[in-house]
Amino acid sequence: NSFVTRTNTCGELCSAHVGQEVTLYGWIQYQRQGLFLVLRDFQGLTQIIIPQDEARSHVKKLLSNAPVESVVRVTGIVSPRPPGQENPKMPTGDIEVKAETAEILNSCKKLPFEIKDFIKKSEALRMQYRYLDLRSFQLQYNLRLRSQIVMRMREYLCNLHGFVDVETPTLFKRTPGGAKEFLVPSREAGKFYSLPQSPQQFKQLLMVGGLDRYFQVARCYRDEGSRPDRQPEFTQIDIEMSFVDQAGIQRLIEGLLQYSWPEERGCITTPFPSMTYKEALADYGTDKPDTRFGMKIMDISDFLQRSDIQFVQNALSYPHGTVKAICIPQGVRYLKNKDLESLKESAKSQFNQEIMEIICKPDGSLKSLFTKFLGEKQQSELIQALNMQVDDVVLLAAGEYKQVCSALGSLRLESAGLLEAAGLVLRDPMTFHFLWVVDFPLFLPKEENPTELESAHHPFTAPHPSDTSLLYSDPTKVRSQHYDLVLNGSEVGGGSIRIHSAEQQRFVLEKVLKEDSEVLSHLLEALEFGAPPHGGIALGLDRLISLIVDAPSIRDVIAFPKSFRGRDLMGNAPDYVTPEELELYHIQVSWPLAEKEAKQN
Repeated sequence: NSFVTRTNTCGELCSAHVGQEVTLYGWIQYQRQGLFLVLRDFQGLTQIIIPQDEARSHVKKLLSNAPVESVVRVTGIVSPRPPGQENPKMPTGDIEVKAETAEILNSCKKLPFEIKDFIKKSEALRMQYRYLDLRSFQLQYNLRLRSQIVMRMREYLCNLHGFVDVETPTLFKRTPGGAKEFLVPSREAGKFYSLPQSPQQFKQLLMVGGLDRYFQVARCYRDEGSRPDRQPEFTQIDIEMSFVDQAGIQRLIEGLLQYSWPEERGCITTPFPSMTYKEALADYGTDKPDTRFGMKIMDISDFLQRSDIQFVQNALSYPHGTVKAICIPQGVRYLKNKDLESLKESAKSQFNQEIMEIICKPDGSLKSLFTKFLGEKQQSELIQALNMQVDDVVLLAAGEYKQVCSALGSLRLESAGLLEAAGLVLRDPMTFHFLWVVDFPLFLPKEENPTELESAHHPFTAPHPSDTSLLYSDPTKVRSQHYDLVLNGSEVGGGSIRIHSAEQQRFVLEKVLKEDSEVLSHLLEALEFGAPPHGGIALGLDRLISLIVDAPSIRDVIAFPKSFRGRDLMGNAPDYVTPEELELYHIQVSWPLAEKEAKQN
């Protein structure tokens, strides 16, 4: 309460304060028949007794007529609540304040929605009146916890481990690869700045500059259009170190998270388990596995290799053909026929993958179109291979390896959602399973043109030391020194050891990625002036906090987020500017195109 005119907050008064005169400031949360009201501030609630005597009739009139959510000052005496009227659910539930004087500091007009967490309101309305939504207990909790975690991270990095907090520029130039960047016009005709999607180049240049250990709570920007649960501007904990290897970065991050982890979320155990990209794809069908539950993907190609089932043999004849399956425990009990049909339709529409189900009946026999191709002995061996129990449902897929893995990985998560909707608990949101995923490929075929390559991470990632020679002979087989940190099936961090040789960096850009290296001439030149070996990582702060507090969306841990279309519904941004203002930047708007885009949105 230093620097302000209140004596206490609304969340701290208790029996020890009985008899004291206090001055409280806050919002009226609730008022009942002119008898009492509940005053709320950032720390909690206090019950205020409205005086009923004639001498303070003006105070009664003032407080009885004040609309809910009006801002008031109340001065009064702390008193114990009458016996039997204590409220053990409130931290201040043993006391009440008998008002002696009061002042309405600002009256509140009719609200667009009630400021209560349990009241359902549309997200669009919440975004439009974000300043009101911020008064809710949950958003207050989320933002304060976020602030505490970031402060602990600063302590760990700067005070305990000698990192330097450096702010890097927001206005820069377009860089090759990665997500689309926002453009900012300049007064030089035809020239534009770019908002960086991360401080990647700057943090590498800081290592060339000899800063050794860099850290920043960095604002980043990506023009990704209408992607649900993504933000065009977001925050990451950005880190870079010189003379470090992959294991060193991993140890640093494990220590950082352990130090900053909120006590109320329990302890996290280090070191975190690690898994290669190949293992993640084979067992979970994704590079960000949720390891809180089983239902791993099983490979039954070898078992079926001997069968004469035509569609199986067709699948296995592909260069990367496979037959894989997942087993849904107690699927018969928890899933309806329409659920199974929905799963099969999902695999077909998203991955163009046919799925066949196999059900284990109460007598231990199998029910499936598939089993008519198998004898009794083969069926028994299949049950054993899949570890099937009575009432289990197996989803089987045959085809190209990556497609089959991705389809079953998606069905694994969808099945878990259906089982949980039916009452089975598989993924406890208060259990935190961290996982390192390592040994990613350095390059991947481009989706739009598979004969060309793009960086799996970004073009500055160094090849795995064992694969360096392959970079020049067969780049598709090169593993990278890239590592991702996964929490409960969401990627919360990603980093790599960087290329610190100008020659190797130029080769990757020009020969492998077919990019114009001139755009990065400043970085390439810097690497020629004694660049140290270096590496780093960035943690997605918004995603990490949303998982810690179990928020349904990252928008619930950001004070002023954009809508999923990238709009600020409160301030109505982006907005039009006049032709006169655009003239400074040598820009003219093509209105037919603008109108067409407005109609699409």
